Amino acid sequence: MIFAVDCQYVEHHAAVTGAINTSATAAGILFNRWDDATPSHTFVKQIDDVAPYVPGQFYQRELPCIVALLAELKQPPKLIVVDGYVTLGEAAKPGLGWHLYQAVAQQIPVIGVAKKPFIGTPATAEIFRGNSQNPLYVSSIGVALPQAKQWVLSMHGKHRLPSLLKYVDQLARGIVRET
Repeated sequence: MIFAVDCQYVEHHAAVTGAINTSATAAGILFNRWDDATPSHTFVKQIDDVAPYVPGQFYQRELPCIVALLAELKQPPKLIVVDGYVTLGEAAKPGLGWHLYQAVAQQIPVIGVAKKPFIGTPATAEIFRGNSQNPLYVSSIGVALPQAKQWVLSMHGKHRLPSLLKYVDQLARGIVRET
């Protein structure tokens, strides 16, 4: 099974104290084949007291949410797809996917699919789907980048963003409901 994950964050302002607290909705979907049009299972988990966003340290916020969602699975997936990067820029600094790979004891390959470029993202990360003139940016660990890119290119959907990655994003945002 392939597991795709995404998270959505909401800031809550306490009227009395003025404190800002952040919660997250972590969403995940399982699917069997890269060209599947629908997930076989969906998961949604609410997480309170999420770490604040720190530029260049995004993984500190998102990683605990993904790990909590992985704990909901009956068995580990064969591969994980994250919304974001495995490595950052030409220097390939550790990104969310790299830290996730370490958190799963380097036992589950991770593919990152990002919609926006990170500073210094190499052109080798780009793929173009459908008729889009805007690339997606693919990075990976535990699986060769050319294979990861081919899998993402083969995903269901005619548009830039594969159908299942759009679905997990909408699931995290509460636009669609858990099945």
